[in-house]
Amino acid sequence: MPDGSETEWQFDALDLRAVVRWLDQEANGARAGSVAAVPAASLNQVDLYLDTEDRRFHRAGYSLRVRRAGRPRAAEATLKSLESVSSAADGGLRRRREVSEGLERPDLVYLGRAEGAVGERVRAVAGRKRLAPLFEVRTRRRVFLLQRGGRECGEIALDETAIHPVSGETPARLRRVEVEVPEEAAPTLEPFVERLRVACGLQAAGLSKYEAGLLVAGLQPPPTEDLGPTEIDPDQTIGEVALAVVRRHFEALLAREAGTRLGDDVEELHDMRVANRRLRASLSLFADVLPAGVLALRDDLRWLGAALGDVRDLDVQLERLEQWNAGADRSDADALRGLRLLLEDQRRSARASMLEVLDSRRFALFVSRFRRTLRARHVRRSGPASLPARGVAPDLLERRLRRFRNRAERIGPDSPASAYHRLRIDAKNLRYALEFLADVYPGRRRRLIERLGELQDILGLHQDAEVAHERLSLLARENGGELRAETIFAMGEIAERYSHSMAALRAEFPAAYARTKGKSWRAFLKRIEAERPSVDRPPAIVGHGDVEDHAEEAA
Repeated sequence: MPDGSETEWQFDALDLRAVVRWLDQEANGARAGSVAAVPAASLNQVDLYLDTEDRRFHRAGYSLRVRRAGRPRAAEATLKSLESVSSAADGGLRRRREVSEGLERPDLVYLGRAEGAVGERVRAVAGRKRLAPLFEVRTRRRVFLLQRGGRECGEIALDETAIHPVSGETPARLRRVEVEVPEEAAPTLEPFVERLRVACGLQAAGLSKYEAGLLVAGLQPPPTEDLGPTEIDPDQTIGEVALAVVRRHFEALLAREAGTRLGDDVEELHDMRVANRRLRASLSLFADVLPAGVLALRDDLRWLGAALGDVRDLDVQLERLEQWNAGADRSDADALRGLRLLLEDQRRSARASMLEVLDSRRFALFVSRFRRTLRARHVRRSGPASLPARGVAPDLLERRLRRFRNRAERIGPDSPASAYHRLRIDAKNLRYALEFLADVYPGRRRRLIERLGELQDILGLHQDAEVAHERLSLLARENGGELRAETIFAMGEIAERYSHSMAALRAEFPAAYARTKGKSWRAFLKRIEAERPSVDRPPAIVGHGDVEDHAEEAA
């Protein structure tokens, strides 16, 4: 299937001949309406599994293979989602997404030129990295079609498989029974599959062929790079805490890159963007105690954040448009189709620009320099970075709280959207600071973070609505001549919805802000001040990096 899901039971077998005999018996004794297995074909197939040197497809949650079967030159490229190990408890049933595309020849050159669903994703994920073979899986397959009442309802494949490492070592061999069915047919076929399993002594396969191939080839899943300690405890210095926080979010940024490149799950991009924001916030909060090499990369983080943000803003608007479209009548849905096409075209363009950023030499150098600085960093024995975290944290938190409160008290129903946006940044930076320092004050800030999060959600939705309203206005000005009158009218109605949404969110703001004040904050501030060690601290430690927060977020 070009793009769909695969639902199958996978079993390991000691002897496939016993399975053939059982299927023959079932076919001969089949009653009307029961399941019969009809011999269909026997074939040989060769699967070459591929990935980049840094294992980007695995990191994106997929295996990539090129299959040769039947005609010598015909081939098929497939991306198949990875999954947790199957167990006897689930009966060997696996559900995975599978995206396939035919190739003219089983050659990496043709894979690189493929213009369909797989080729597009391969280029996006691999970028400038070359694909390299991981291992080869050679299978002799005997296929039986499953039929009920004369209608096909799935198939059984009996596989004798040899997994060949590219190093030329002795291959490993598997005997496998795979029962593939349409997802909706799985419940009705489960009793038949269970009888097959029990009668033939089959065991639920613990590993997929891809997972088994990794073991045979001596290839473990790509580990998270060790950039230094990420643990935080209350007795550390502020420099140790700062580096641990930065390492956590830099690792999170890199972990989402492959999924962001793939582009199938908008949450991967969202999480990469959040990791970028948290990194920038941590560099600002800890500017006085972090190494200069890390702080020098702030411009690169802003540049990356802008590329990610352009795509994410369009994802949000397309999602909202889909929600409205679902509740619209047919005429309105037809009018909105032109707007959706326009937004999708803009998203394709923004995504292409984002991939250029991720493929650029600048991004590669940014990652390399960040890694090198974090790995090489030694704990400072003197200066601001050597002060106890509990001696510095109250100043960092109180400074952000003061800025947030001062701006929030000036906000009113008639304040410009930019004022709400700046307040959102202050609320976010205060919440991030609480989260960064959570392990310094364990168990004493959850309610504060939750209430700030609720306020930030309101302000975030307000900002999304403002961005969407501005985008619609720009689209109408720049593309009005190309759009149908009905679409222009629908765009005006949507813009009006966004305006009403912003007004409603502003009305929610006072109560949400009031919940961020009160006894909880006073008790928390009193507690952390009581825990402050009595040591001298230089004035610079209060966080000169704060002045850059809004400039960075605006990017």
